[in-house]
This record gives sequence, structure tokens and C-alpha cells, in this order.
Amino acid sequence: MRPHSGCGWWAGLTPAAGAAVMAAGIISAGLHLTGRAVASLVFLVVAAALWLVLAADFAIRLLGDRGRFRAEADTPAALTAVAASTVLGTRLSMLGWQRAAAALLVLSAALWPWLLLGVLRRWGRRMPGVAFLVCVATQGLAVLAAVLAASAHRDWLARSALAAFCLGLLLYVAALRHFDLREVVGGAGDHWVAGGALSISALAGAKLTASPVWTGAAHTALRTLTLAALALSLVWYAVLLGAELRHPRPHYDVRRWATVFPLGMTATACLSAAGPTGVAWLRPAGEVLLWVAVAACLLTCAAFLTTRRAAAVTGSR
Repeated sequence: MRPHSGCGWWAGLTPAAGAAVMAAGIISAGLHLTGRAVASLVFLVVAAALWLVLAADFAIRLLGDRGRFRAEADTPAALTAVAASTVLGTRLSMLGWQRAAAALLVLSAALWPWLLLGVLRRWGRRMPGVAFLVCVATQGLAVLAAVLAASAHRDWLARSALAAFCLGLLLYVAALRHFDLREVVGGAGDHWVAGGALSISALAGAKLTASPVWTGAAHTALRTLTLAALALSLVWYAVLLGAELRHPRPHYDVRRWATVFPLGMTATACLSAAGPTGVAWLRPAGEVLLWVAVAACLLTCAAFLTTRRAAAVTGSR
């Protein structure tokens, strides 16, 4: 990637860097659910700062480098713009900042169809895990809409969340058909989104299950879908972790943030689903998985800083 002349270091970032916002934001949400208020706010500040940097870079590319902008807008990684905004919006809603969360929902909903259609037009037969971002971005809309529907008591918003949830599940199946299973043993980090997409689906399902809008058979169906998505995400977690141990990939890659995000999302989905589904053991399981995600985030951050330092030393010679 060629940095833009006159711009800051962020000018060389790719859309995949949005996964760092997603990772910090969802870990912040998980820490909030477990009562770690200070640590949660630290991760939230990091997520918000990164979001602002990436939003500025997005605007710079839109106004100053249309060629690069169009080339990147049709890649699956571009959907991190939607996913990151919805994750940040969900966390802000948990703080009670409903107007800011609603603004991020509007922004995400405006970007989503344009980016999604561009990505779907260019899908290949064998794709890396980033293909699952079509599901992640859609389920991110479902989560944020469901959270805002609960806070504002807007039934129409809850129904919109349900529509996004169902579409997200269909998009997951479509992405799975295009996913190159060889990525499990050779992927650079984004292969974990295969499981993370199911985790955010489970989180969306948990938020809908908790809604008073759905009763009777609808509530039962939502609970079943939530637990099924969560169970499958845990299976993916075990498979992917086993593959990482058997085929280590220790070098830093920006796509490693797409590993941290599913780790944090799986933990948060477990924490959030425990109450609405009535499966109590999901909460302690989620707490354990949350600390795994925190450790992975810190290690990835350390690897990033080490790589930046090494690059700076090499560049100064």
C-alpha cells in the first residue's frame, strides 16, 4: 500500500484494520457485562479513537483517492466499516448514549446495502474468512437495532432487527459455500470470522429473545436459533484453536485483529445469552472466554507495536 503524500501514518491502513475497532469494542462490552467498568472504558476509548482515525481515512480516500476508494469498497473487508460502527454503537447504547448509538445505526444502515452489493458482485469460489463479513455486518445491524428497540420501546425497530437477523443467517450459509476450508490451517487470522459470524448471530438472537415483542412460538424459535448458533460457534472455536496449535502462525498480520474479534464476540455472546435462554452455565463460560480474548488482544497489540518499531528502525537506516 502506498501512503498518501502529506497524510499521517494511518493513510496506509487497509479496510481490514476496522477489525481492531470491532475487537476493542466487543471486549469493552464483555468487560462491562462482567462489572469491570474501568477496564471496559479503557477499551471503549481505544475503540472510539480507532474508529475516528479510520473514519477520517475513509473520508480522505473518498475525497482524494477515488481509484483506491472504489477498489477497496468492493472488497469484503470494507464491510468492517459497518460492523465496527454497529459494535461501537452497541457499546455506547449500553452506556445510555442512545442518540450517538442511533446515529451510528443510521450511518451503518446507509453504508450497508451499497457495500454489501459491491462485495456480493465480486465473490469468488474460494475465499478467505473475510467472506463472512457479509453476515457479521448484517448481524451487527440486528444487534444494534435490537438494543435500541429495547431502550426506546420501538416495536418496528425490533421487527427490523429480526429481518436483519434472518438475512444474516442466510448470508452465513452463502459465505460458507464460498469459504476455502484450507484457510483453517493456513489463514492469516481472518479465518476465525467463520466462527465469529455465528457468535454475533447468537448475540443478535439473544437480544431478540430477550425482547417482549416475541412471545410463544416466536420466542421459542428465537431461543432455539440462538442456542444453535452459539453451539456451532463454540464448535468452530475448538476447531480453529486446535488448528492454530497444530499449525502456529506467530507473525503479526493486520488480519489478526479479525481473530481477536471472534474471541471477544464468542465470550460476549455467551454472557448475553445466559439470561434470555435460561442456560446459566453460559455466563461462567463467557467469563473464561473473555479473559482469553483480552489476552489475545494484548498479545496482538504487542506484536503490532513490535512490528512498527522494527519497521521504523529499518526505515531510519
